[in-house]
This record gives sequence, C-alpha cells and structure tokens, in this order.
Amino acid sequence: MLKSLLIIPTYNERENIPVLVAAIREKCPETHLLFVDDCSPDGTAQVIQELQKKYPEQLYLEVRPQKNGLGKAYKHGFEWALARDYKYIFEMDADLSHPPSALPQMLAMLRNESDVVIGSRYLQGVHVVNWPLSRIILSIGASYYVRLVTGMPIKDPTAGFVGYTRETLLSLDMSQLHFVGYAFQIEMKFKLWKKGFRLNEIPIVFTNREKGTSKMNSSIIWEAIYGVIYLKFKSIFSSI
Repeated sequence: MLKSLLIIPTYNERENIPVLVAAIREKCPETHLLFVDDCSPDGTAQVIQELQKKYPEQLYLEVRPQKNGLGKAYKHGFEWALARDYKYIFEMDADLSHPPSALPQMLAMLRNESDVVIGSRYLQGVHVVNWPLSRIILSIGASYYVRLVTGMPIKDPTAGFVGYTRETLLSLDMSQLHFVGYAFQIEMKFKLWKKGFRLNEIPIVFTNREKGTSKMNSSIIWEAIYGVIYLKFKSIFSSI
C-alpha cells in the first residue's frame, strides 16, 4: 500500500487533539499522523504521547524547541515525510476547523487526477461556520487579492487543508520557502502551479474553532499582503 501522512502543527491544542485523532482514525484509518509541536506550554505533547501508546505505528510526534512559525513547522514535517518514503502528504490545522470526512476524497484525487488537492472554503459559495462577518470579509478579500496579483486560478489560495503528492514536494527547494502564515500557504500553491502541477479544489465546510486560541495576528496578515507581491515579482525575473 502507498503510504499517506497527515502533518498537523500544534501549539496549545491539548483539548482538540483526542477529538481530532478519533475523527481522522474513523474516516481515514490507513493514514499516518505526524504532530509537529512547538513546545506547547499547555501539555499538548503529553496528550499526543498518551495517544501514541494506542497507535504506536501510526501516530508520530516531533517536538521543536520553541514557537517558530507555521511555515517552518510544515517544512519540518515535509522533510520528515520525504525521508520516510510517504507517497501522499497532507497538511491540516489542529483546531477541528478542517473536516476529516474530506480526506478519503482528497486521497482518491491524489491517486488518480491531481498533484495537489485543496480543501476550499470558497469553491461553491462561502462555506464557513461561526466566523464573524469581519473575518469572512477579510478572508474572501485576501483570496481575490491573491488571484488578482498572481493570476492563480484558485478560489481559496490561503487554504491550510491541502494534500500533495511526493513528487510535488520533491520539486521544491525547502530552503527557499520563506513565509510563515497565510503567505506560506500561498507560496506553496503558487510555486507548484508555476511548475505546471495539477492543482484541484474540493468544497469543504470550514468550522471556526470552539476550544483554544486562534494564532492569527496582524503580522501574518501583512506578511501575506507583501508576500504575494514578492512572489509575483520574483516569478517574473527568475524561475520558481
């Protein structure tokens, strides 16, 4: 069987981890899980270690020494996955906002018709639950802005629920992935799109977190605004 891995960065998510693991195991039991924890002070790593006793060959944990950004956590996870010969690699938030029920369809698409599959909030209208109107407007506006600047035909370019084939990740120089938050998600999609890989979206329902605290802040938003311009400018004068 071709191996698949789901990478989940964590920082203070202890309340969400047991529910998330149970849901993933129910919907996609053959997929392995890698948690990349940034030394959460709330004991997230300890919760994961307890679950490892139940799933010793399917659930893995990497603990980094400090909080160092979402993008770097994913890079760590990608390199871990590629070193262990996984064929399909997914990224997902730990806050229960991304539905595990979409994983089987995403995996099937990677096996048959796609190089990258994106769980999209905006493919067929707006499918977001429990977000304030200001957050929805900000997110939709960011998506239009990214499409306008980059030309990428992706409805939800900042989406963080994404599956990749091994070949797509091997095509990237991980040392040249620069960004942290929304801009990291945009950077991944833009570079792979420019390389000619097949990017497809499926509609999902995104549910705002009920437990824990959002990691969104103004620096992540500004990074995305300027990062998009940087990516477009760089693509004009050099190869991605």
